Amino acid sequence: MIRSVHSRLASGCASGFDGEIIVRREAFNRRMDEHAPQLGCIFAAVMMALILAAALLAPRVLPAQVITVDTSGKGPVAATGPVDRRYSQIEPTHIDLPKEQLDPRTRLGLIRLMESEQGFAMRPLPKGHKGLTLEANGKLDPAGEAYLNMVVSEGMCAKPGDRVVVTDIKIEKSRIVLDFNGGPDFKHRFLRHVEVGAGDPNYSNPVVADEPDPTGARLTLAFKGYVPELTDKQLKALLAPLISFDVKTPIQAFTDTLPVELRDAILKHQVWVGMSIDMVLFAKGQPQSKIREMDGQMPFEEWIYGKPPEDVDFVRINGNRVIRVEIAKMGQPLEVFTQDRVSGLMRTDGTPVLASNTRTVEEGDAEKDPNKEAPDAPPSLKNPGETLPQDQNRSYGEMKPVRFPTQQPGQNPDDQQPAAPAQSGSSSGSANSSGTAQPASNGQAAPAGQSAPAPNESQPAQQNPGTNPDQFAQRAE
Repeated sequence: MIRSVHSRLASGCASGFDGEIIVRREAFNRRMDEHAPQLGCIFAAVMMALILAAALLAPRVLPAQVITVDTSGKGPVAATGPVDRRYSQIEPTHIDLPKEQLDPRTRLGLIRLMESEQGFAMRPLPKGHKGLTLEANGKLDPAGEAYLNMVVSEGMCAKPGDRVVVTDIKIEKSRIVLDFNGGPDFKHRFLRHVEVGAGDPNYSNPVVADEPDPTGARLTLAFKGYVPELTDKQLKALLAPLISFDVKTPIQAFTDTLPVELRDAILKHQVWVGMSIDMVLFAKGQPQSKIREMDGQMPFEEWIYGKPPEDVDFVRINGNRVIRVEIAKMGQPLEVFTQDRVSGLMRTDGTPVLASNTRTVEEGDAEKDPNKEAPDAPPSLKNPGETLPQDQNRSYGEMKPVRFPTQQPGQNPDDQQPAAPAQSGSSSGSANSSGTAQPASNGQAAPAGQSAPAPNESQPAQQNPGTNPDQFAQRAE
């Protein structure tokens, strides 16, 4: 009984609920049909607002920029760079290295002695994250053209003779890394690109303020297997081809990087054609006066040293090189030097080279003077003495040099002397009753006491040399 009652109640309640749900659904559908246009407009407005908000809040997409930096030093050869080729090679050192491995105590002492140590660059030091690698008692990497290209592409940290400071030293397993003049890297390489803000890039602040570009250099001293038990003197001796840690004056530090002949000339205060501005300043100092002039399309500066009665030196500089030197001494003729004596020393690796205008004369060669002799004929496919059909048909011959005619004395009418005036009783003519002289007919003299015959009317009157051409001859009576 209880189950049947409960089942009836459940069925009745369910039927009542179903009827109420159906009625309410129909009423809801009628209301939705009545307000459908208004709801469609509201839905469209909400969707448009969401789309605009998503577009405004979306991060901006910037075009990607790809910058390739060659840090290997193996790019195109820098044949015309501001680096002298004699610096492309080094002389390996010969230092006896200990067999023991570096212990922690010696490591700390080496770092303490080398930190903030000052030295002089013996060759150009390039920038760049990789830097130079020097093998202990070995070669330099990169070397040759790759080294010159690295200096040109990465930039120069220090010129030969400039002072450098060790700002950081790291001793790793088989190498010692030294940074000079602050090193080639930023102190905060990644934090420079991180900013914290509320979303607007105009109101965000970087974690680390941007710093200027680094201008330092890096040098890695590599060993085989491990770093031996070195002292500070041995480490400085291994770095001597690149860095000199001796106590020197500025002029001594600069001249030690030059060839012997050039170093002696600078120490003797001599200026050679081909020297750079730094060499002139170390040799003679600042000039007493400078003059800027133009030689055609080439600008130059004239540096003047000395005043009479002392010797006066005129040093002409174009760009960064001396192109002319004039020395004026009291009571002596002016000495002029235009031959370059420095490029042959600085543009090689130490081996002698021939000048650019020098050639080897072989047996049978004959040198010609271009001012007196004609140049050689252009190359031809014809054999000696061979003629072509078109050469036989043409009426003109081969072109020859122009020869001007030689003029003999007396051939030019302007050079003739005027004739002497006629004398009385001479054969040039006779005097008439009016006292005027008549010219002789046909160039023949009239006999004495007779008048000259009248000339033929069909022939023009002839005039003697020296007479006025505007004055016509008169007829005889």
